[in-house]
Amino acid sequence: MPAIAVHAVITPRPEHVEAVLTEMRGMVQHSRQEPGCLRYDLLRQDDGGTVRLHVQERYRDMAAVQAHRDSAHYQAYRAKAGDWFQAAPVVTVLEEVDVA
Repeated sequence: MPAIAVHAVITPRPEHVEAVLTEMRGMVQHSRQEPGCLRYDLLRQDDGGTVRLHVQERYRDMAAVQAHRDSAHYQAYRAKAGDWFQAAPVVTVLEEVDVA
């Protein structure tokens, strides 16, 4: 069964960029410890003053994706950060076909 890739784009409100970054660094640390998580990377894009955070994730399978979404650290982050975003995060779930 192929691994699952997840790409999320988060656009924080300007006044919440640092808070979101702090919380996301915690997410990185906890998520990388999940048994089904193969990769969890955080990247920052500054596009003319608009900051977007990109999260590139890789999981063993869809059950591992669901375990991540059900985890205490994910639930706590979502509850805390909900009004920190300019818009809802854009999350794309992809089945890997040919990945090095």
